[in-house]
Amino acid sequence: MTEQTERSLAEQPADTERLPAAPAAPGDGGGTGGGAARGAARGAAGGAAGGAAHPAGPATGQTTADGPVPLHATADAPVLPHATPPPLAPPRPLSEPRTWPRDFTDRLTAPLPGVRALARIAREGKLRPPPGTLPEIQQLPFAPGPMPAAGPTTLALTWAGHASWIIRVGGLTVLTDPVWSRKILGTPARVTPVGVRWEDLPPVDAVVISHNHYDHLDAPTLKRLPRHTPLLLPAGLAPWARRRGFTQVTDLDWWEAVELPAPGGPVRFDFVPAHHWSKRTLTDTCRSLWGGWLLTAPDGRRIHFAGDTGYGHWFEEIGRRYPGIDLALLPIGAYDPRWMLRPVHTDPEEAVKACQDLGARALAPMHWSTFLLSGEPPLEPLHRVRAAWAATGRPREDLWDLPVGASRVLAER
Repeated sequence: MTEQTERSLAEQPADTERLPAAPAAPGDGGGTGGGAARGAARGAAGGAAGGAAHPAGPATGQTTADGPVPLHATADAPVLPHATPPPLAPPRPLSEPRTWPRDFTDRLTAPLPGVRALARIAREGKLRPPPGTLPEIQQLPFAPGPMPAAGPTTLALTWAGHASWIIRVGGLTVLTDPVWSRKILGTPARVTPVGVRWEDLPPVDAVVISHNHYDHLDAPTLKRLPRHTPLLLPAGLAPWARRRGFTQVTDLDWWEAVELPAPGGPVRFDFVPAHHWSKRTLTDTCRSLWGGWLLTAPDGRRIHFAGDTGYGHWFEEIGRRYPGIDLALLPIGAYDPRWMLRPVHTDPEEAVKACQDLGARALAPMHWSTFLLSGEPPLEPLHRVRAAWAATGRPREDLWDLPVGASRVLAER
């Protein structure tokens, strides 16, 4: 650590949130976007040290008997500057060939669970709800209905379940992490049906994927799409899609963006960080990136789709770079046991805080009521998010706790 960095950190207030060192942006073969990503990373994590990166500290990569130690909790990580945010990156070309690093392990904000943590979860057997709470499944909110009519100025969304949304923006129909399968690998079958039948969908203009876990990247669902459907993916996932015949595939690094033409004007898609990880096979851990998406309508209205994420510093940074977020789609389920899942899955209270950190006006909960992936009772996420939202004093109508299959239209500014 440089003397300047040490002095800058020492001068910060004791309760200032600290971030992990900025990861080196991937090299991209001379002109494929690494420069913009490197500048964004420095802007996010340079801190008072003027952009100098330094080690994340002795806790990096440790896993204790009680689970992983978050990397962003280390004492000598850079401090998030409260300065003018960097300008947004110019949109990149669609379907651009990219060259990425072998893996993105340096982007983790918490180490992955080690052998002791996995042994503990196997011993405790707490990745399913208590049997006595399973009758709650019958009470999970499910209210499918017709999707609202959507013109070029409409911004509306329909929850199909889990992290799958149908977003109507600028005259486009966009799917997020579409999973229409009844069952996904290694997971019990859905406990609620898909909120919108596939045959009732309007023509799909684009798909955004947050990461490659099976409950977010569902190959059987994507096979239903025409192969010319634009797919917007995290860095490193384009080869996976091209091998399956898709021809309009774009993968992005954090803070990069593309625009899609639309009847109401171009719609911008920014890929933003999340506190998560990626893995699809035994040999591809963190070989592709993970993150969320920021969709900006032609009139400037913004929706943040978080994908799958734990709570952490990235929410405040996203809000700093993209002021005026109208709606945040945030996960509230798959959080118990906390000692294992806290780094990668927000609980309901953390989702409400993340919404506040983003500066978002409204919150639409997701990632619950579809697949039973963890130990909390089926209805608990809904009760807790409602209580946490009420505790903030914010307007009740700004909590979009939709039933699976329901829709809502975002008012024009």
